Amino acid sequence: MKITIVGSRYFGATALEVLRAEPGVEILSVVVPDAEDRLAAAATDAGLPVSVQADPMEVPAEMIPDGTDLIVTAHSHARVTAEALARSRLGGIGYHPSLLPRHRGIAAVEWTIKSGDAIAGGTIYHLAERMDAGAIAMQDWCFVKTGETARELWERALAPLGLSLMARVVRHAVATGELPSKAQEEEFATTARKKDL
Repeated sequence: MKITIVGSRYFGATALEVLRAEPGVEILSVVVPDAEDRLAAAATDAGLPVSVQADPMEVPAEMIPDGTDLIVTAHSHARVTAEALARSRLGGIGYHPSLLPRHRGIAAVEWTIKSGDAIAGGTIYHLAERMDAGAIAMQDWCFVKTGETARELWERALAPLGLSLMARVVRHAVATGELPSKAQEEEFATTARKKDL
């Protein structure tokens, strides 16, 4: 399974480490929004090719190398274009720190806390034209502790949950040559925008 990772920061660097350790996985390339990013440093240290996005909000087709089987986004706010997804045999997946379709958007963890949710979770989903609206590949959940902040919830439970789910989905793809896929239930969709916090 030849993977191109698009991401940044701690979660991107840790996802790279996790996926490099998976049997049957080869990381072809790493795409980052900034050459100084932690993921860029980790990829360089691992001897992997690194591409820096000209526009941090978009990943064009030319950034996806030939032979890519799967694009994996890990802490990326960039839109992977339809043309870029088409260059990957299985398209792309990303991790969203909510039980999609609940809390679609950039502030999912903050909205989990603001909404008083007793249960949080994470979703590996198929990258699609609409943000956070692609089919669900896999989900898992966790309890939210009383008084927990968004950062505490992310660090304690949601980041580790995302890394575990990502590895499980990639293992499934290695074993079967395909991704699990279940459409989101639109009637339960909510939006988690930062400007509304």
